[in-house]
Amino acid sequence: MFVRAYLRASTAEQDASRARNSLQQFAAGHGKAIAAQYIENASGARADRPELLRLLADAHRGDVLLLESIDRLSRLPVADWQALKAAIDSKGLRIVALDLPTSHQGMRETAGDEFTDRMLAAINGMMIEMMAAIARKDYEQRRERQAQGIQRAKASGAYKGRPADKGLHQRVGELLGAGLGIRATARHAGCSTTTVLKIRDQITE
Repeated sequence: MFVRAYLRASTAEQDASRARNSLQQFAAGHGKAIAAQYIENASGARADRPELLRLLADAHRGDVLLLESIDRLSRLPVADWQALKAAIDSKGLRIVALDLPTSHQGMRETAGDEFTDRMLAAINGMMIEMMAAIARKDYEQRRERQAQGIQRAKASGAYKGRPADKGLHQRVGELLGAGLGIRATARHAGCSTTTVLKIRDQITE
């Protein structure tokens, strides 16, 4: 069993590795060590996250996908979530989230009583589905409130748009200028590949 930790933050300004210590302590408490960490700054509402896709490519049957919470894995709409869940299931990954106690059985090497294991697996699957649905609803509500706030600000003439991060733009420009690729630049700059592509396009305009 390999424990693969997935850590995500939505924006470049957030620390995606914030939960690393909590995940390491949790794994150690179950007699395990984290074998690989996949860290990225990307929206949970996107399915095409490079580090998540790399984790799925690396994974083997019986490995653990360790998360701080289900919303770190998904804020996806239903169809995209079902596709991601199918990919996870096809790899034989066990989803374990710190804030979902029913999932903690996934850290066990050996099976217990068959009936109990099947009941816990069914309950855990239901809880994961519920938490994924809640995460998506929270995302949609926050987007709606944000849009309403922007509309009110525009109506009052107070909305100026999101200010550009000049420091990030400079770092990305320097890394690209040094010959680094998109993913390497994103990793060193601490931002998403989408952000790197946007900045690159602005530089070359």
